[in-house]
Amino acid sequence: MNEPILFGIGNPLIDIIVKAKDIDLNNLGLDKGVMHLVDEKRQKEILSYFRELTPIYHPGGSAPNTLLACSALGIRSLITGKIGNDNFGDTYINQTKKFGVIPALVQGQGPTGSSIIIVTPDGERTMNTHLGMCQDFSEDDIDIEKLSKSKFLYFTGYMWDTESQKTAIKTAINFSKENNIKIIFDVADPFVVKRNKEEFLKIIEEDIDILFANKSELAILFNTEDYNISAMTLGKIVKIAAIKLGGKGSIIVEKNTQTLVPPREVSAKDSTGAGDMYAAGFISSLCRGLEPIEAGRIGGFIAEEIIQQTGAQFNLNKIKELRLSLF
Repeated sequence: MNEPILFGIGNPLIDIIVKAKDIDLNNLGLDKGVMHLVDEKRQKEILSYFRELTPIYHPGGSAPNTLLACSALGIRSLITGKIGNDNFGDTYINQTKKFGVIPALVQGQGPTGSSIIIVTPDGERTMNTHLGMCQDFSEDDIDIEKLSKSKFLYFTGYMWDTESQKTAIKTAINFSKENNIKIIFDVADPFVVKRNKEEFLKIIEEDIDILFANKSELAILFNTEDYNISAMTLGKIVKIAAIKLGGKGSIIVEKNTQTLVPPREVSAKDSTGAGDMYAAGFISSLCRGLEPIEAGRIGGFIAEEIIQQTGAQFNLNKIKELRLSLF
């Protein structure tokens, strides 16, 4: 039971969630709806600006959010990444145990990464991330034996933030290709795509089996605002793609077929984690052998549930309820 079906590599971050207004983003000089990489000094400036507010703390990070949810949805999931030997690191380890994740986090001598997530009234989130020990994750930190027993490798574009992380991902990709392990990639964020467009296009075409992206990310990758054209291109280079359209649902691409999965009407409170939970529902479905269109329906349902609450993760009771109702 300690052998994973899903092997995930990501940035374990402590989320510091603050509710604010658009004017606060303007005052801080922040681009709305994107992830900014910042240093400790900048994080302290932002927290000082919000000193009158009480933030909410959650163990997070994009890939870890997905993997915690997959584990609670009944898929044997492993998360590896680098954390500090500090209070935030201990909090993170306890969270993975609580959700039943197979332990593979590596502790180093430095601070656990953290992300200040500013949520505006429209539910949009703007992230300010200090990677801390995450940025030191290397190929030596990968448990190759556990990876060899997995069926899926999962990672996001956020792992392209340092050369050490990139090298680790490329090592995992090469091993997975040699051992018939399906490779799942979430491109993660428009600004990450801008910084790494050519590399991303190369690995999508050469290495990826299953791709997650939203319309903004695809517009940058394929130089078109028409996501239907992007979908046609993806159909030629990956086996399965899920294109997230926000309030319009998602498009599932399989070979040369495109299928729109319509959304439910819900009231969005906080969009933090919507993409992560979509991926969790989709991947958990594929791991159970369900077809991609059904996986898209379940992924969309779980994403629509998370945006009705504050924060990027469900509590354990809620996600167990979802597991019972969906699977």
